[in-house]
Amino acid sequence: LGSVVAYFTSAKFLLYLGHALSTWGDRMWHFAVSVFLVELYGNSLLLTAVYGLVVAGSVLLLGALIGDWVDKNSRLKVAQTSLVVQNSSVILCGVILMIIFLFKTQLLTLYHGWLLTLCYILVITIANIANLASTATAITIQRDWIVVVAGEDRSKLADMNATIRRIDQLTNILAPMAVGQIMTFGSPMIGCGFISGWNLMSMCVEYLLLWKVYQKTPSLAHKSAKVEASELKQLNVKKESDVKPAEGVQLIVEKDVTGFEPQQEKEVGCAARIAEPFITFRDGWVAYYNQPVFLAGMGLAFLYMTVLGFDCITTGYAYTQGLSGSVLSLLMGASAVTGIMGTVAFTWLRRKCGLIRTGLISGVAQFACLILCAISVFMPGSPMDLTVSPFADISARLFENEPLPTIASPEPEMIFATGMPNLLNGSIAPANSDPEMSPESVPLISVSLLFAGVIAARVGLWSFDLTVTQLLQENVIESERGIINGVQNSMNYLLDLLHFIMVILAPNPEAFGLLVLISVSFVAMGHIMYFRFAQKSLGKQLFVCHTPDPKAAPDSSPPGNTSTV
Repeated sequence: LGSVVAYFTSAKFLLYLGHALSTWGDRMWHFAVSVFLVELYGNSLLLTAVYGLVVAGSVLLLGALIGDWVDKNSRLKVAQTSLVVQNSSVILCGVILMIIFLFKTQLLTLYHGWLLTLCYILVITIANIANLASTATAITIQRDWIVVVAGEDRSKLADMNATIRRIDQLTNILAPMAVGQIMTFGSPMIGCGFISGWNLMSMCVEYLLLWKVYQKTPSLAHKSAKVEASELKQLNVKKESDVKPAEGVQLIVEKDVTGFEPQQEKEVGCAARIAEPFITFRDGWVAYYNQPVFLAGMGLAFLYMTVLGFDCITTGYAYTQGLSGSVLSLLMGASAVTGIMGTVAFTWLRRKCGLIRTGLISGVAQFACLILCAISVFMPGSPMDLTVSPFADISARLFENEPLPTIASPEPEMIFATGMPNLLNGSIAPANSDPEMSPESVPLISVSLLFAGVIAARVGLWSFDLTVTQLLQENVIESERGIINGVQNSMNYLLDLLHFIMVILAPNPEAFGLLVLISVSFVAMGHIMYFRFAQKSLGKQLFVCHTPDPKAAPDSSPPGNTSTV
């Protein structure tokens, strides 16, 4: 009994609990905000698309700056500030959305509808701020706090990373289902109120949990005081000629050790202040490129350039092939199960073969499963026809002055139960509305192989994701964890943005097979990059599987340093 109580009061468990609350709120909000925007804008995907573009662009541009802010401030300050900003933004957004739902008719008549447009802009802006704060929270908790709590025990770090991913997998499925039911049996306004109330309660509990974890882990109060020349450059602090360089270094070291007090120095010029974010952005990307795990990080980022996941693109395609919402719900549940299996496989493989080899095995497993997706493109039932122009429907409507397709009066229950609007043809309903080609008559061999490959590949995907995550945790120095992981997030969003652009260029179901083949190619390129990283790291011992010392974890040494292998 004493050991059980000790576990439930340990810093590790409190960290899990705080992450579960945070992720649950995040998943509810990310699901609901897209549905709210569709509902508000006359069942059109325009606002949702603008929101997605703004979020991706913001993290792409500001990822390095967010990471730099994480590095320059104390851990508790960063965690608490990002927590309060994130939850306050969601609460404020929920209140504004409730007002819009209540008074939309009146807002439309005021100032020729410009007041309503201003409300839309305000919602997207505040929601974007919430997402940026969520990014800061993820960097500081999942890339820094967890490393300090685990201490020098890398097996413990691997287990904690795997547990965090299991929590992510469960909340990815359960949170949207919960808020979807509330909106289905209640209303969008009730959904807004519930999410706002949840975030208010969750913010208070998470704040307390963070404080408890901080108290139970004294090492969190100390950040590395090491200051590199490049880091001094990032600070962009220009001093008078009578200040010696050594004094400048000492000043920054004292700031780090004493809890990041404001730096007492002469005010820099306006031009220098304007240039500082751009210099930080440049130096962050340069530092990322110079990391020993650069190729591993790039390999992970390339996996985001894919339509082979359970996002709105793939599920929209599934609707065109006649799969119902209930079947898709079951498939999403199966993907969550295989994702959890991937986290279990990661911990087992790491113990048996070491960290770097785990990434290789996971990559091979993922790619082998995705071969099924490539084969599905050429199987009966596949709509792939490259002779059909992806812009034929759009150009015909433009020249014939027909309205562009929007979501065609869907049942609210269908949106709230699945949250998967069909982006391929602009309709929630399946595209196969031709009586001669009804959903029941479409051969399901192709789509079945596609989803079999996607679901099976989740085992390798999540194991590979955990491998690269731990490589970044172990090989990036403490004083650069924030900025390097910020740039990694930017890379992930960049490739994710490219995958949406790819879909925009070829939005019709007939071209989806080509998108599948391109996606498989990008996954292959990502794993080739990782193979090159592993080859540099382990040399001739790359394929020699052994059981490493769990605390030493010698095979996670930086590339070029093979003497410890």
